[in-house]
Amino acid sequence: RSNPDCRLEGGFLDYLEGVFCVFPPRLLPLAVTLYALWLLYLFIILSVTAEKFFCPNLSAISTNLKLSHNVFSLTFPLHGVTFLAFGNGAPDVFSAVVAFSNPRTAGLAIGAIFGAGVFVTTVVAGGIALVKPFTAASRPFLRDVIFYMVAVFLTFVVLYFGRITLGEALGYLGLYVFYVFTVVLCTWIHRRQRGEGLPPPGHWEPEMPTDAEEQESSGTNSGDYGEEYRPLLPSRETSLRILRAALSPLDYLKWRRKPWYWRLFKVLKVPVELVLLLTVPVVDPDKDDLNWKRPLNCLHVLTSPLLCILTLKSGAYGLYQIQGVFPVWGLVTLVGSILAIIIFITTSNEEPPKYHCVFAFLGFLASAMWINAAATELVNILRTLGVVFQLSNTVLGLTLLAWGNSIGDTFSDLTMARQGYPRMAFSACFGGIIFNILVGVGLGCLLQMTSSQLVVKLEPDSLLVWILAGALGLSLVFSFVSVTAQCFQLGKAYGVCLILYYLAFLCVALLTEFRVIRLSAS
Repeated sequence: RSNPDCRLEGGFLDYLEGVFCVFPPRLLPLAVTLYALWLLYLFIILSVTAEKFFCPNLSAISTNLKLSHNVFSLTFPLHGVTFLAFGNGAPDVFSAVVAFSNPRTAGLAIGAIFGAGVFVTTVVAGGIALVKPFTAASRPFLRDVIFYMVAVFLTFVVLYFGRITLGEALGYLGLYVFYVFTVVLCTWIHRRQRGEGLPPPGHWEPEMPTDAEEQESSGTNSGDYGEEYRPLLPSRETSLRILRAALSPLDYLKWRRKPWYWRLFKVLKVPVELVLLLTVPVVDPDKDDLNWKRPLNCLHVLTSPLLCILTLKSGAYGLYQIQGVFPVWGLVTLVGSILAIIIFITTSNEEPPKYHCVFAFLGFLASAMWINAAATELVNILRTLGVVFQLSNTVLGLTLLAWGNSIGDTFSDLTMARQGYPRMAFSACFGGIIFNILVGVGLGCLLQMTSSQLVVKLEPDSLLVWILAGALGLSLVFSFVSVTAQCFQLGKAYGVCLILYYLAFLCVALLTEFRVIRLSAS
């Protein structure tokens, strides 16, 4: 307990104390098994929260702010590389931010960001080429790969010097802003060259995707949330029936026609979905009633702020007592209850109030706090498993954390390829992870600087970090050269090469971790 490396900062549970103090030594396998199952469930929590709550509210916010379409339709690609990228990359970015908050877990962030980059640009991109050979969109591919290589080179330089200064952290975010500007500019120039003029709202060509429009199509449709969770209700339902229907996470018609493995996975998700439905409002602009559920939304006025204050800094602020007498959570409960009663009295079940868009911001904040809390627990469990098995944070990041955060993108991209949109899926492989590395590293280091000195020490103390950085850079160079040499005609041979490359990288990484491969002492 006196060893600082065996203390976990943040989080609701002390996993190190549990595995070494609560469980006796003979039950260590049981403790590790329970931790592994809880780790898998945390990935489910991250996936459900991001897909069903975080992304739909981001979409609603962009709609309310009139960001979907504007003059020259420039905000359409802007939406794809900002709001959509943030929604899709939320688990990765939050995990990186949490890991960077502690110097002892910074290796997890580096391993996860680089590991996910290698995995997505090889296994996922190669899988798309195997599933559906296609012709890649040349300009978006070249642009995204070049920007990603610049980001990797910048990180390589940072690792070489072993620190990130304030200017370098701002440089990461500035590079992403420049990337967004480039996407918008390239889209405008391309449309001018094609003589399209001003496309009408909703204009989109699935067979000829341009730039970030490809990424837009791969996002989560907020309408899916309502389709799955809330069947259409008669116009004159009582508040009690509306509440009961709104809190039902099961669609019984869908349940009957789905296979057994889908039902099993659904059973695992139901507790998470029920808690999220109780604490996170979702606004759906595609519905006539904007997904307004009066009794549930009034309850959200109480539960969402309470959730935020109890998850911020693992409940430290929520349990703080004002003047040593009244707890903060009690004040939030009192104010939230009064507001909920006022809203319930002044609104009706049939028509959403004019300020209903505010619930999208409330839902965005509440879902972000859920993701942050789950990411904190996930990082702490991985660090505990690293202590138990004597594994470095880097190898845990490039394997478990990277695989867990990338599994959703893998299934969605491969499904999109099977449905006939391989170009969109392939573009998402390279465009989406730019957000993760630039914003994940930049924002994570900036937040650490607010609580400590203005220099973040990374200390790449193992050969594995350099192998990881080199493997990612080499995979990008390989794709850049080979795709161009094939005139952007990608087939099964390209996919096989990428997957074999990842397997070779994984073998080298594991052999390095277990010191089979190591630098000889000079």
